[in-house]
Amino acid sequence: MFLKIKTSFIFLLIFFFIPSELISQEIISVKHPEWSYNKVIYEVNLRQYTEAGTFKAFEEHLPRLKEMGVGILWLMPIHPIGEKNKKGSLGSYYSVKDYKAVNPEHGTLEDFKSLVDKIHKMGMYVIIDWVANHSGWDNVWVKEHPDFYTKDSLENFVPPVADWTDVIDLNYDNKELWTAMIDAMKFWVEEYDIDGFRCDVAAMIPLEFWLEARKELDNLKPVFLLAEAWEPELHRAFDMTYSWDVHHLMSDIAKGKKNAGDLKTQLEKEKEMYSETAFRMQFTSNHDENTWNGTVYEKFGDGAEAFAALTFMTPGMPLIYNGQEAGLNKRLQFFEKDPIEWKEDKFKQIYTKLCELKKENNALLSGEMGGTLQILTYLNDVDIFAVIRERNGEKIFSVFNLSGCEKNIKLESPLIKGMYKEFNSDIEKEFDSSASFRLKPWGYNIFIKIN
Repeated sequence: MFLKIKTSFIFLLIFFFIPSELISQEIISVKHPEWSYNKVIYEVNLRQYTEAGTFKAFEEHLPRLKEMGVGILWLMPIHPIGEKNKKGSLGSYYSVKDYKAVNPEHGTLEDFKSLVDKIHKMGMYVIIDWVANHSGWDNVWVKEHPDFYTKDSLENFVPPVADWTDVIDLNYDNKELWTAMIDAMKFWVEEYDIDGFRCDVAAMIPLEFWLEARKELDNLKPVFLLAEAWEPELHRAFDMTYSWDVHHLMSDIAKGKKNAGDLKTQLEKEKEMYSETAFRMQFTSNHDENTWNGTVYEKFGDGAEAFAALTFMTPGMPLIYNGQEAGLNKRLQFFEKDPIEWKEDKFKQIYTKLCELKKENNALLSGEMGGTLQILTYLNDVDIFAVIRERNGEKIFSVFNLSGCEKNIKLESPLIKGMYKEFNSDIEKEFDSSASFRLKPWGYNIFIKIN
């Protein structure tokens, strides 16, 4: 516990007393798997994905996801769920009972292996959620290795956060825990050929652990690691972190609390804070946001489509949370069965076109392979956000009306000069050093340069 407090204190010292531009210069990101630069990540809540909630039932959706252009499938925790002190009737995925087994509600280890094999055969990749900070009260380690856990002065196990009553804190002062945890992670790579992990509350665990884990995993195969965290220094071990500040800022813009100028400022700040090699995950929803903070329609209203498109235009890797392509408009329950209603929706076509653009256009690659970011200043209206991504002659120019009012816009910049294809209509347009638009409330245009 002391180590966690000490680590957090060091993080605070870094961010309050060292200029952000120096932070980004000092932090060197990991070497990303070659296959990861043009991917879109898709989060899978197995319990709610189908009525059955099994690996086999989810397999049936793979062709649809492949057609939509998904590149990486992130499965929420697949492990058996702790029974002791569980929340609700089914408990939380994040209360792990055994790190080397699967939840029988999802099927068998053989079923999981079949799913991974089919994902790979279809040219996609798969990572699983990994809960290294805490475990269930009845995890197999509780009896076998009670010294793996943090205890209070009375030798009682304790949760890492007071409200997380269904889990107990793991003690990373114990290096034997490091060995056991890394061994469990390697098990899934060696035996089931998964491609990496999404690591829960990664910043609550010593960075030195993640560095060691990454080294040992990469010795098996190049893995992709996503940290549920934002701290720049984590990119020494992780490929990608959450772009939470951008997400919350977009939500505030949708509610009229912030504007496009604030978004410009934030993106420019992050350009200084993070190495150009760092992947940042852009999103309008995920399992936490959907359940606890609201659906995309609650958070973004009529701007839901515009902000979804914006996550593809800004630097990083866009995330799609399961059901968004079907217009998911309910908060999925976390501890109970609450299946997604699968139906045809405009967002399926929207995401399909955006995924194709991400895959095919080098300007939208993630990390250092992606196009430079140029945000055009439009002094006449704080609701207009215009951005250019460009790499080796490939260019995408996009403009967003981030307001509920119709706008007449004239942008002037030599950077936009050229012949373009309009994203939604395929109509070709030529711009000199100016471009005029009439955008509907929450409207947007994306233009792909024709070379």
